[in-house]
Amino acid sequence: MDVRFANCTLDTDSRELRREGQPVQVSGKAFRLLEVLVKSAPKALSKDELQNRVWPDVFVSESNLASLVAELRRALGDDARRPAFIRTVYGFGYAFCGELEPKGTPAGPGRSGASRFRLLWGEKEIVLAQGENILGRGPESLQWIDRDTVSRRHARIVVTEDAATLEDLGSKNGTFLRGRPVEGVAPLADGDEIRLGSVPFTVRVFADPGSTATRSRARR
Repeated sequence: MDVRFANCTLDTDSRELRREGQPVQVSGKAFRLLEVLVKSAPKALSKDELQNRVWPDVFVSESNLASLVAELRRALGDDARRPAFIRTVYGFGYAFCGELEPKGTPAGPGRSGASRFRLLWGEKEIVLAQGENILGRGPESLQWIDRDTVSRRHARIVVTEDAATLEDLGSKNGTFLRGRPVEGVAPLADGDEIRLGSVPFTVRVFADPGSTATRSRARR
């Protein structure tokens, strides 16, 4: 298996993990844990299942698993509070939540199934795929947004080749576009500010594959 996620590459054949093109040293057990999580993504795996697959036929405590998760997060530059790759499923286990793509797939909006549309959430960039993108706290969400004001199925962004639209999915705390509640289906443009409950996002649109995001319509 040879996959890429964000600025990282995992090659299970050569047993190599790279970040920004540079090799990242992790323990053998940590590498195995990442391999298991990536192969099962986006499915959440229980602690018992992870322990059995990383330490087969050996009893270990939960602290061993937590230590490996912490090691991987350091290696990947991940944040447990706002995970981009490994999310904690409280009271259950862990899941890989990053966007995976084959290593040979071109990066950026020109790849198959991708689009010119992105969401910026703090320092995180979320790639919107063509078709339906669910935003929320549920397992089907494009990006797990662990915030109290965000519903499990909060909103939906539908992307076509040339356009994207936003729709609220009956969320408890509302979806807002440019400060106004979203009612029905609303078109999106570069620089638009979206808010799910109290969580803000910014829409960015790439002019064409390989270009930087357009700024001519960005709102400040």
